[in-house]
Amino acid sequence: MGGPKQQGRDTVIVGITVYAPPGTGIRTTDRVKVEGRRYEGALFEVTGEPGDWGHSPFTGTAGPAQFAADRVTG
Repeated sequence: MGGPKQQGRDTVIVGITVYAPPGTGIRTTDRVKVEGRRYEGALFEVTGEPGDWGHSPFTGTAGPAQFAADRVTG
């Protein structure tokens, strides 16, 4: 798409950090649906390698899986 149809449109990229439950299997090729007030039901694309917080040295509790995700509109 380009030309007259593209005029007057701005590209907006919204980036978020997601903290998922421990053991969540997520890859950079995945898309995630966000639940919450601001982006209810919006699809975001995973944009970085997921990080694992490991386990707490004090309690042994597993930490969350963390990853970045973007939504592009416009």
